[in-house]
Amino acid sequence: MIKQYLLAGLMFALLGLGNAYAEEAIPVSESIDEPLYKPFIERYILDELKLLRQQLQAMRAEMAEKVAEARLDASDRAMRYTTDTTNNIFFIITGAASILVLLGWRSLREVQENVEATVERKVSKLTGEYEQQLHDVERKLKVRSEQILAAQEKISETNQIHSLWMRAGLESSLHEQINIYDQILEINPEEVEALTYKADVLMDLGETRWALSLSNQAIEHDADYPLAYWQRACAEAELGQQEAAVRDITLAIEKSPALKDELEKESAFRNLQDHPLFTALVNDEVG
Repeated sequence: MIKQYLLAGLMFALLGLGNAYAEEAIPVSESIDEPLYKPFIERYILDELKLLRQQLQAMRAEMAEKVAEARLDASDRAMRYTTDTTNNIFFIITGAASILVLLGWRSLREVQENVEATVERKVSKLTGEYEQQLHDVERKLKVRSEQILAAQEKISETNQIHSLWMRAGLESSLHEQINIYDQILEINPEEVEALTYKADVLMDLGETRWALSLSNQAIEHDADYPLAYWQRACAEAELGQQEAAVRDITLAIEKSPALKDELEKESAFRNLQDHPLFTALVNDEVG
């Protein structure tokens, strides 16, 4: 475009110079019907336009050639890149295959067998770990279930025992009371209170030796239960074992000082009224 503008400017300059030269060369007095320089100027302009078209065609040809060379160069570089990449891949494959051969993996079958063996070994290890974890979970669940069942059974037994105790408190028949205490002991053979209260009822029925045996069982189950010593003292006093009775009375009062208030009220101790130790206990309580 710049060359075209320069050529157009040059043509206008030449036209101006031609006009000036014609005015100087032709006298004013001479009359010319048509200018003599017009065919030359037209020829000059046509030549210049022809030259301009030739230059433009040459420029287009040069541009097309350069574009073709650029495309050819890009294609060539792409081909070289593809070739180099393919060669590198083959080199890598060849190197990997060589390494596998050097490590002892002679064929793809051996590779597959080794992979399968490795996977199977790892799967077996994981399976064993999961099985162990499942066994642990099952064991914990079993223990927890047993604890829950034991707790439910304990609650049920407690409710049954509580119901039987309420029945025993309302029952007036001594034999029926013994039957209720036996039901409590059937649920819990180590129920110390049931043994002691059964011994007390047996005392009322005249079964003193049986009451003494039950009191001994209660003390064996719970050596800190004061009423068991008190009940045994009652049985011993009825059987004439005064020394043993006074000793058990002393133990019962040591474990439960409130029992001092019952010394004079207990009818089973009537045989101990003349015993000096029993008298000392009564006098100490009264004082």
